[in-house]
Amino acid sequence: MWDYTDKVKELFLHPKNVGVIEDADAVGDVGSITCGDALKLMLKIDKETEKIVDAKFQTFGCGSAIASSSALTEMIIGKTVEEAERVTNQDIADFLGGLPREKMHCSVLGQEALEVAIANYRGVDLKKIEEEEGPLVCQCFGIHEKLIEKTVMENDLKTVEEVTNYTKAGGACQTCHPTIEDIIERVWKAKGQEVHVKDEAPKAKPAMTNLKKIALITETIEKEIRPILAQDGGDIELLDINGNEVLVALRGQCSSCKSAYYTVEGIEEKLREMVYPDIVVKLQKD
Repeated sequence: MWDYTDKVKELFLHPKNVGVIEDADAVGDVGSITCGDALKLMLKIDKETEKIVDAKFQTFGCGSAIASSSALTEMIIGKTVEEAERVTNQDIADFLGGLPREKMHCSVLGQEALEVAIANYRGVDLKKIEEEEGPLVCQCFGIHEKLIEKTVMENDLKTVEEVTNYTKAGGACQTCHPTIEDIIERVWKAKGQEVHVKDEAPKAKPAMTNLKKIALITETIEKEIRPILAQDGGDIELLDINGNEVLVALRGQCSSCKSAYYTVEGIEEKLREMVYPDIVVKLQKD
């Protein structure tokens, strides 16, 4: 299981600033549900002082994604747009007392949403930003070249594994690993240092990476499980994934159903069939 700090646990169980700002002055919408994490950040900004007077978010993702999003809103409320622009993903992780290395991509998602929101506030054409993202490197998680370059540079990453931890890129089929290696070497060469990623001792290719497992669990819940529960007015919320342990909450009619135990048993059976045979599903207790 991940070694979460007390701050991460606190903001996961009791996140702050969750919700919608109907008349938001800036919106940053990044990620996608199909890739496992999505974040919509909304800001209310005082036009005279350019101070962020309110910030709210909606997140689809694991506990670290929720905690990182909540932390981000706390950090930027009261700051000017220019001050907020200097917030880095490492600042978000530090605010939380640290994140497991495999979860650093949640802090990067937060920083990315903030950048998009600020660009939106300044009237920058978001389509132009998308065009400037560069070629798509990781097809599995929709990660573009520029994000990988930026993350490598800002966090001093030197291995493909580190890039995966910070961006998810390369965490599934792994066919993009050679391209990621080239990007790492190019970034460090521009810094005046030589890093030979391809000279590293090859590692045995795992049967299924953790990120691939997360993606398959999310996809199975969305496409196989949620539609079945919806037929009876029920729903499911994926709360967290720790190794083979999946934490869920039942919503709608399912939340008060006396057969919740059997529902969870069926969810577990489906995930074991579609994803991994050792998955254990646990229901959040009220």
